[in-house]
Amino acid sequence: MYSQHQSGQFMQEQDLLKTILADLRRTSREYTTATTEASCPMIRSMFNDLTNDTLRLQGEMFNLMQQNNMYSVSAKAPRQDLDKQIQSAHQAQQKCQQFIQEKNVQRSPYNQNPNVSQHQPNYGNPYYM
Repeated sequence: MYSQHQSGQFMQEQDLLKTILADLRRTSREYTTATTEASCPMIRSMFNDLTNDTLRLQGEMFNLMQQNNMYSVSAKAPRQDLDKQIQSAHQAQQKCQQFIQEKNVQRSPYNQNPNVSQHQPNYGNPYYM
C-alpha cells in the first residue's frame, strides 16, 4: 500500500502535474518519432493526429500550471537569437529540399543499378514500422 502524506494525497498536486507534464512531453516526442518513421500513410496520419492531440493537451496543462503559479517560465530569449535559429532551420530545410530534388532528378528507371536491392520490409526487426 502507498504511504500517504499528511494531506491524505499520494503526491502533492504540483508534483503530480509536473510528472504528467513531463510524460506528455515524452509522449509527444515518441509520437513524433513514430510519425517520421511510419511508412504506411494511414499509420503516419494516426501518429500525426496523436502527436497533435498530445501537444494540445500538454499546452493546456502548461497553461493551467502557469496560471496557478505551479510552473515558472524561463527568461525570454532575445529576438535576435530566435531569428538566427529560425534562419538556420530554414537554411537546413532548403539544403535538404535541394538534396532531395537533386537525387530525384538523378534517379531514372534507366540508370538504377540492378545489383542494388530496393528497400524490403523488415518484419523481423522489432523497430520496423
